[in-house]
Amino acid sequence: MLWLKALHLIFMVTWFAGLFYLPRLFVYHAMSDDAISNERFKVMERKLYFGIMTPGMVATWVFGVWMLADYAWAAYASSGWLHAKLALLVLLVVYHGYCGVWLLAFKHDRNRHSHVFYRWMNEVPVFFLLGIVILAVVKPF
Repeated sequence: MLWLKALHLIFMVTWFAGLFYLPRLFVYHAMSDDAISNERFKVMERKLYFGIMTPGMVATWVFGVWMLADYAWAAYASSGWLHAKLALLVLLVVYHGYCGVWLLAFKHDRNRHSHVFYRWMNEVPVFFLLGIVILAVVKPF
């Protein structure tokens, strides 16, 4: 059980590192105005999204579901905190998907958002992280 928790947390940190950094790259990409920078950001964004963020998300879910299936589901099936945490995680996956949509827009030179938009979007994962960690540790419901 402790190994599953450790792996779950390691991949969660990996996923969140990408969720914090990718919108920051979008900020800089939206501000860039030369072809060399534009292409460099496209490569960085693609590698971050597909090489770090998405594998981190998948592994986080795999180890989290594994823990639920093997150890915790019977104990926590009626716990409100777990349902709230899972709801936040589903919304976080939606946010991850939007990051992919923005990535494709930049890839095809069709970005329609300003750097200010991405500065705001860069803050969104903070609220998810706060909610998820508080629910998992404090278990308020």
